[in-house]
Amino acid sequence: MKRVVFLSGKGGTGKTTLAAVFASRVEGLAIVDADVDAANLHLIFHPEIEETGAYSGSKVAVRDDDRCTSCGRCSKVCRFGAIDAEFAVDPLLCEGCGTCVTACPNDALRLVEQESGTWYVGRAARRPMIGAELHPGEEVSGKLVSVVKEKADDLAKRERIERIAIDGSPGIGCPVIASTTGTQAAVLVTEPSRSGLHDLERILGVVRHFDVPAYLVINKADLSELLAEEIEAFARREDLPMLGRIPYDERVIDALRVGRSPADDPASPAGRAMNEAVARLLETIG
Repeated sequence: MKRVVFLSGKGGTGKTTLAAVFASRVEGLAIVDADVDAANLHLIFHPEIEETGAYSGSKVAVRDDDRCTSCGRCSKVCRFGAIDAEFAVDPLLCEGCGTCVTACPNDALRLVEQESGTWYVGRAARRPMIGAELHPGEEVSGKLVSVVKEKADDLAKRERIERIAIDGSPGIGCPVIASTTGTQAAVLVTEPSRSGLHDLERILGVVRHFDVPAYLVINKADLSELLAEEIEAFARREDLPMLGRIPYDERVIDALRVGRSPADDPASPAGRAMNEAVARLLETIG
């Protein structure tokens, strides 16, 4: 099974759009939206949901009022200020570390699992699509990404699907690491800006740490020819293969606004460039 992940060191580079173009151009492929903090791939593919489920990845302390003697030990040991003056637990502040449970002499506190997000399995243009969404304020995005990938792998095995396209999260944190591990290729999408180059260096370091072959696409490349050339020079120094430059094109925004892939518009220069970049990627990785 071959997995391709689309990543960017920062948000707003066009990573999801390029992932959607790739997924729509390859037959026999499962689509995974692993950007669980801000899932939006469904806005292009409009999947028909077949199955959903809740994910519990975190715990919160709960007080037993009948056992509590208001001794105050729990409040003293809590480093997150989650226990107020009346020894009630604030679930929004509780990190689920369990220190208060250990400190309580009367077993008046216990840790219980709470729902952290939801996952789904559906179909989009006859292709399986798996995704999830983390609840606001939750901090287990990496774990939820792992659950989504496991469900995608199970479905791919059942339906004998050989390719999986993964839209990863921006940045270099836990969800990116969870999205990257076990993949055979990573497409890094950047833009011609100082922050774009800086974050490209960081995400390339993450990808290479896991020995995943990386490929580069510069989106909105014509906004700064100087910086685009600087990024290409960096790619040459790092032996990072270029898949292409994509020009800035307002037709992309028009297509996304109505939930379409910009690559379906033959009049769009950006759409044509995306198709060419995908073609080069397929030639390279098979």
